[in-house]
Amino acid sequence: MSALIEARDIVLSFGETQALRGATFDAEPGEIVAVMGPSGSGKTTLLHCLAGILVPEAGEVRFDGRRIDRLGEHARSGLRRERFGFVFQFGQLVPELTVEENVALPLLLGGARRGAALREASAWLERLGLAGMEGRRSGELSGGQAQRVALARGMINRPRVLFADEPTGSLDSLTGEQVMDLMVAAAREHGTTVVLVTHEPRVAVYADREVIVRDGLVHALAAGRGRS
Repeated sequence: MSALIEARDIVLSFGETQALRGATFDAEPGEIVAVMGPSGSGKTTLLHCLAGILVPEAGEVRFDGRRIDRLGEHARSGLRRERFGFVFQFGQLVPELTVEENVALPLLLGGARRGAALREASAWLERLGLAGMEGRRSGELSGGQAQRVALARGMINRPRVLFADEPTGSLDSLTGEQVMDLMVAAAREHGTTVVLVTHEPRVAVYADREVIVRDGLVHALAAGRGRS
């Protein structure tokens, strides 16, 4: 099976610091790949290049066979809005919006009608055990609840690729497992490819395969156990 998202020999520096120095990565449709490595190794930089947030200085990044590193910012923003989903360590919910509006945000930004977007958001909240919390603000949520809201927002547009950057890093072990169980179940159901950045082996075990980023290069590890 050909890769859905891939990077080939990408290089990126921040000033004098070379974050990536020829990194190569690929993930197939529906595959969950854990990207591991010590702090400062370049794993989040790799995720940002794959998602079109950053543009590498050399090498190439492809999504569904199309080079995205050559696209302009407007086209890459559209790709992130329509084809990609994101879950970050601290959720990054918009505090001025309700829970329901936070989840619906990708659909609203894509031009969906407000009523339809909110109904879809409500359905996702119910699925993730958050029914009745539609009108709350992010400050009224626990860490686990906030990450489930972020997961609903990341999956609401049924993305081809979900980028998850340390999604359990701010959670206790039990809550982290609950979030990962929900993430894997949602991804499996919709055939979503997941690029999962983590430094925790207990999180990486959910992946089909693990790679490690060290000194700006990607090294293969043994296959994960693919827990679901």
